Amino acid sequence: MATTDQLIKKDYAIYNGDCVEVMRDMPDESVGLSVYSPPFGGLYHYSSDDRDLSNALNYDQFFEHYDYVVSDLFRLTQRGRMTCVHVADVPKATDRGLKDFTGDVIRQHERLGWDYWARYAIWKEPLRVAIRTRSKGLTHKQIVKDSSFSNNAGADYLIAFRKPGENKSPISHEVGLTKYCGEREIPEGFEEKYQNWKDPKTNKLAHWIWQQYASSFWDDIRLAHVLPYRAARDSEEEKHVHPLQLDVIERCVILWSNPNDIVFTPFMGVGSEVYAAVINERMGVGIELKESYYRQAVRNLDGAKAAESQKSLFEC
Repeated sequence: MATTDQLIKKDYAIYNGDCVEVMRDMPDESVGLSVYSPPFGGLYHYSSDDRDLSNALNYDQFFEHYDYVVSDLFRLTQRGRMTCVHVADVPKATDRGLKDFTGDVIRQHERLGWDYWARYAIWKEPLRVAIRTRSKGLTHKQIVKDSSFSNNAGADYLIAFRKPGENKSPISHEVGLTKYCGEREIPEGFEEKYQNWKDPKTNKLAHWIWQQYASSFWDDIRLAHVLPYRAARDSEEEKHVHPLQLDVIERCVILWSNPNDIVFTPFMGVGSEVYAAVINERMGVGIELKESYYRQAVRNLDGAKAAESQKSLFEC
């Protein structure tokens, strides 16, 4: 494999290298699920490396390069299984509106063979977005001055795609869903009474969890429930780094993979997808080009299960 570094453990394998180069050596239909957040069409630049997808010269070139990733993911994924992509619409030049990055990702995947399966909107708090982005369209003074420039704190989206074909290893939940990842409080008494309930038809906890996950609007994702990432920043980087929330990743892992499946991410960042796979008894595999992110992923994954049980890892 074309890697600068790698770490292979019993329940995960991570690689410091270019995902397109590393994926070439991975066997066909070996991945049960992939989950990741790609660079958002050149919105941010993560490094100066020529192989970095965020360094595409323009929006069209980004998708030309991204085709290689999506095509190889299709090859690697088992038939009837899913890839989940975290995206958001991105701004055009100043005061020129938005690019439909989400829709472009959907159309690209369909062109390359995937079936568009589901879209989940992930709510974001407007004031926090306004502070982080300094968007004048989210300020109250813009309402006062000229609300034709006002807009909203656009949602993030999780887009699920399915590879056509028969899933030869059904993803079964014999008693329904038993783990809830999110901020919403489980109804009083449900956990105590139904945690070990054997009948899926009458398991009210499992039905309640499924009702939350089946919603197209995920409004209780814990936005701060992420792995440590601040130490991964370096001097050349724009100050925007924030890993994908573990609630989002865990929902994907629970819904669309079996225990011991390979859960893969081509844009590992600081290790969030691999971490979520490991603590849910899956095999996590991740690739990260940026060395500082890879080093932070190594730290985050060290003793992942023990850290999860203590809940201390999330103190960023």
